[in-house]
Amino acid sequence: MLDNSMFFYTFLTLLFYMFGVFLQKKFNKAWLNPLLISILLMIIVVLCFDIKYEHYKNSTSIISFFLTPATVCLAVPLYEKLEELKKNALAILVGIFGGVITSGVCILAVAIIFGFDNELVASFLPKSVTTAIGVGMAEELGGISALTAISIVVTGVFGNIIAEPICKIFKITNPVAIGTAIGTSSHAGGTAKALEMGRTEGAISGLSIAVAGLMTVVVAPLFMKIFELI
Repeated sequence: MLDNSMFFYTFLTLLFYMFGVFLQKKFNKAWLNPLLISILLMIIVVLCFDIKYEHYKNSTSIISFFLTPATVCLAVPLYEKLEELKKNALAILVGIFGGVITSGVCILAVAIIFGFDNELVASFLPKSVTTAIGVGMAEELGGISALTAISIVVTGVFGNIIAEPICKIFKITNPVAIGTAIGTSSHAGGTAKALEMGRTEGAISGLSIAVAGLMTVVVAPLFMKIFELI
């Protein structure tokens, strides 16, 4: 028998997200991110009404279920821009690899400065990859999956907010470079912004999510070894 709260919490979450979309369109402010707004409003509801997190999570599992097919849909603009992808394949791969290495180095630097232990380093290393890959990777490395999930969401939201302003500040106009940078650094959250910026940006960003995830799976254990030796 289905729990009625499943429909209520799912509806409420989607309602908050649509409210965020409305605010962003009305005021045209990058920081009015729909995902961020829906998360904050849902946190308020959960705390005010003393809702058990596990109950909310289970009741809204249908949203998580549709995350995978939604990610697969990113292949559509990628297919449309296949020729451009072939022309810039080497540059894209080098850019993604550079982004993955930079992300890992930054995590190690922060870990050393703030005295992180192995568990925290393992939790934060996958922050720039999609949740489906990052959470499993953190568990394999001995990290805290819940902390990894939070860091991935924060990274995606932050990337979505600052992607366009950063490109304007540094006068980055090449759509391939924009897509590679956004997808590598802020996965699906950033890719949503890349799609708004253009079809090429969105296509390359979608590709970067998958490639960056695979590269991170390979290099993350190496970063863990390096951290243990420091």
